[in-house]
Formats: sequence, C-alpha cells, structure tokens
Amino acid sequence: MLIDWFTVAAQMVNFLILMWLLKRFLYKPILDAIDARETRIATELADAGEKQNQAAKERDALQQKNDEFDRQRDELLSKAKAEAEAERHRLVDDARQAADAWRAQRQEALYRERQSLNEEISRRAREEVFAIARQTLKDLAGTSLEERMGEAFTRRLRELDSEAQKDLAKALSASSDPVRVRSAFDLAPEQQHAIEDTIHEVFSADIHVRFETAPNVIGGIELTAGGQKVAWSIAEYLASLEKGVDELLNERAKAEAGADVNAEQPESETKSQ
Repeated sequence: MLIDWFTVAAQMVNFLILMWLLKRFLYKPILDAIDARETRIATELADAGEKQNQAAKERDALQQKNDEFDRQRDELLSKAKAEAEAERHRLVDDARQAADAWRAQRQEALYRERQSLNEEISRRAREEVFAIARQTLKDLAGTSLEERMGEAFTRRLRELDSEAQKDLAKALSASSDPVRVRSAFDLAPEQQHAIEDTIHEVFSADIHVRFETAPNVIGGIELTAGGQKVAWSIAEYLASLEKGVDELLNERAKAEAGADVNAEQPESETKSQ
C-alpha cells in the first residue's frame, strides 16, 4: 500500500489549522470565561466574607448596646425602688412626727386644762374653806378668822426650835431693814401689837416691824428678814387637798393619753402596711 504523503501532509496541516482555530476561537474564550467566572466568584466570596465580618461586628455592637441598656435599666429600676422606699420612709416619718406633734399638743392642752381646772378647784376650795372657817369661828368662838390666824402665827414664833430661832435671830441682827410681816388681810392694831410683842419677846431685841398686805399670801401671815422666813398659812392645810386633786387629774390625763395611743396604733399599723 502506497502512502500519499501529500494527503498526509494536507491532513496534518488541516489538523494544525483546526487546532489553532479551536484554541483561538473556542478554548481560549471558554478558559477566559472560566477565569473571569472564577475571579468573579472569588470577588463575591471576598465581599460576602467582608459583609459577614461587618454583620458580626454590627451584631456584637448591638449586643453590647443591649447589655448596656439592660444595665442602665437595672440601675434605673434599683434607683427608682430606692427612691420609692426612701419616700415611703419619709412619708411614714412625717406622719409619725405629725402624730407625735398632735399627741404632744393634745397632752399640752390637757395639761393646761388640768392646771386651769386644778387652779380653779384650789381657788374655790380656798374660798369655801375660808368662808366656812370664818363663819364657824364666829359662830363657835365669837372671834374672826383673822384673829385666829394672828394667834396661830404668834404661837408658831414661840414654838420655833433653837436652830431656827438662832438662824432667824442672826438674820435679824445682820439686816438693817425692818422686819416685814406680810398678810393676806389688814391686821388690826391689836394684832399688830401682839405680833410685835411676840417678836421682841422671842428674840429679846428692839426690832422695828413693818406690816404689809399681800394678797398672794394665801390665808396666812409670814415674817421675812435677811432671807429667812417664818410663816403660818392655811395653804399648808390645803396642800394635801391640792396634791390629791393633782393626782386625780394626772390619773385622768394618763388614762386619756393611753386611750389615744391605743386608738392611734391600729391606724398607724394600717398606714405602714
């Protein structure tokens, strides 16, 4: 079999031309398209990674903001609770102080009322006692209450113990002022002479006596000299009466105050609850 080299050469040339044409117009565009696609995919993947990283950063920032918001919210709630508790305590303290002030005012008013009542009772008691005693002495002894008081005072001077008599004598000798004898009523001349004679007799000295009328000397007579005093007064006998009245009024005030406290305690407990 004979080989046609011309034909072989022509086929080889045709094959080479075909390969060049395929490479030039088919393979190269396909490879370029593949490279471009791979480049585009790589670029898109890089962009996606960048966006993912950015999204992660934004997510972390948002989480941080949420955590900060939760912290601030908790702080605000704690502060609001603390302020509400402080305000509650303040209101309770104000209410307690107002109640204490009202109770103190009520007790003060009760005390003043008790004092006024005590003074009124004492005044009326003194008036009644003086009136009854004066009338009784006039009816039974034929003498006045003032005369009996003068006699009681001179008797008090004579019955002074030695120590009291010594102190009063020293005060009389040290004072250059006259001795003052004060009484709630005007002493009759004979009463004044009797008192002066008793003073001279007890203290064995010529002492000048000045008589004065003093309404505040309750139903009695008193002698003062150099800070020393000798007195006789019905007030001494009324002291026990006044003490009894005062104790009675104190018991009444305590009972009323206790009732007020018992009445206020449930109300205070209800408010605090």
